Amino acid sequence: MSANTPPSDRRRFPRLAAPLYARPARLRRVDKQQVLDASLGGVRIYSDDVYAENSPLELDLFLKDGTCLQCHARVAWTKKLPDKAVARYEVGLAFTDVSDAVLEQLKTVLIPDEEGGPDTP
Repeated sequence: MSANTPPSDRRRFPRLAAPLYARPARLRRVDKQQVLDASLGGVRIYSDDVYAENSPLELDLFLKDGTCLQCHARVAWTKKLPDKAVARYEVGLAFTDVSDAVLEQLKTVLIPDEEGGPDTP
C-alpha cells in the first residue's frame, strides 16, 4: 500500500461513525488519543513514537460508553508529519487478532456500507 494512495482507494470496510479512542495496551498511564479513522480492518492514529512497518502492537480501544476493547494489530504504514504538526507520525494499524465479540462491538460505531446490504464484504 503506497503512502500516496488516497484513503478512499484503500477502504474495504465501513468507516468510523462515533468517537473512538486508543492507547498502546501496555502503557496504561498514557493518555487515550482519539482515533482518526477506524474500520473492522484497522485504525489510523497519530503517534510521537516511530514504529517499524509490520511490527506488532497491542491496543486498547475505548468506545464512547467507556467500554475497553483489546486488539492485536500490526503497523501497516507510517507517514512522517511536518514540523509543528499535532504529532510526529501518522500510523496505519491493521488488526491481526481480534475476537468476534470485539468485532461485533466495533460494528456499533461504524457507518454501515452504503453501496450494499449488510452481507456485502
